[in-house]
Amino acid sequence: MSIDAPPAPPSPRLSRRQLVTIALLMAGYTGYYFCRSNFPVCSPMIREELARGGMSLDDAKIGLGSIITLGALAYAAGKFLGGGITDRLGGRRIYLAGMLGSIVCTLAFTLGATLPFFLITSVGNRFAQSLGWVGVVRVVSRWVPHNRFGTVMGFVSLSYLFGDALSRKFMKVLLDYDFTWRGVYYATAGVLGAMFVANLAFLRESPADVGEPEPEPNPDNLFGAEGAESKPSRLADVLGPLFRSRVFWYACLLSIGLTLLRETFQNWTPLYFKDDLGFTDAEAADKSSWFPFFGGISVLLVGFLSDRLGKGGRALVIVSGLLLATVALLFLAMKVPHGTAFGPAAVVALIGFLLVGPYSFLAGAVALDFGGKKGAAAAAGIIDGVSYIGAMLSGLVMAQISVTFGWSGAFAVLAAVALLTGGVAVFFYWDQRRGVRA
Repeated sequence: MSIDAPPAPPSPRLSRRQLVTIALLMAGYTGYYFCRSNFPVCSPMIREELARGGMSLDDAKIGLGSIITLGALAYAAGKFLGGGITDRLGGRRIYLAGMLGSIVCTLAFTLGATLPFFLITSVGNRFAQSLGWVGVVRVVSRWVPHNRFGTVMGFVSLSYLFGDALSRKFMKVLLDYDFTWRGVYYATAGVLGAMFVANLAFLRESPADVGEPEPEPNPDNLFGAEGAESKPSRLADVLGPLFRSRVFWYACLLSIGLTLLRETFQNWTPLYFKDDLGFTDAEAADKSSWFPFFGGISVLLVGFLSDRLGKGGRALVIVSGLLLATVALLFLAMKVPHGTAFGPAAVVALIGFLLVGPYSFLAGAVALDFGGKKGAAAAAGIIDGVSYIGAMLSGLVMAQISVTFGWSGAFAVLAAVALLTGGVAVFFYWDQRRGVRA
């Protein structure tokens, strides 16, 4: 990434509109997570309901893992389909469509009581939710100058980090008041509904919609001068430069590994805290919020830092985070911090701090760097889409490993994943330092 002279400051009116746009995107995508985190938070109660229907607890756990795996497949499919479509139809339209679909599927989920019904409605929800992030990236590419991508996407990423933590705290309060899991689902659908109304009323696709100029994209994007064009292009013209780039594929591999790590903690931490540490449902929901909360702090710090480190800065942060997370995961595997219940929860929070910041780069600032205005949503969709190979493994495969080898075995496997992903990150860093794009 080249270091250019800073662009002229935007007008006060444009600055205000940029802040409003970022705030709406953050609020809206936070709402998405209320209708996503409700499944892992409520999974202990859903497992018990399935057990009352005749399944063993282990079979019910495997069933929940199947929902996670097939939901991740639907999410990945939505990313692949949604990225190119969003670059053609516009980010705002796709972003709002994903919200509406998620609300409908969340409410529909409450109508069933069997694993097949839960599976169908949960998969539908994940497909609808896949449209949200590509819409966010497309809108940001139109509103934000490239030398602020890391910082702005760091703030926007708080929507799925602090938003995840906030939603779990919110659900913990509901559980303390003896809400059933269905009551939790109704409440979370209401939150996303409020965010839908606010974004429908006030979010705009680009500065041109309010009579202001659009900022220039990163000059090092994979499309060259065409990266400044926001008009619709043929899908082949968007995908070709991405698929021909070696560093783009490095980013995809990193996204698979980091997503496997992140999704495992996102989905299974409440059950780990309950089964291995003896927490109640409410305590497990509360402590599970530490992972996304400290991940959110990480995103802010590394986003700001990477904009100032220049060429290779984002890659260096990814390498460092993965190698340190490998050590922390080995601590959990060997039960080093298990003297108190606080110890494992603190290590989980540390892992969130080490991994989530690097994770946030790939389908955020890195996708914007690669795609410019022409292909930002497509780049984000592909990077995020392939990552859900990792998310699928985090479901059924990690459930099987934890049942067979216990949580210590699961953490040992995750440590190996972090180390291998760190090796890919070294190659990514090397090419970024040399300015390799092809």
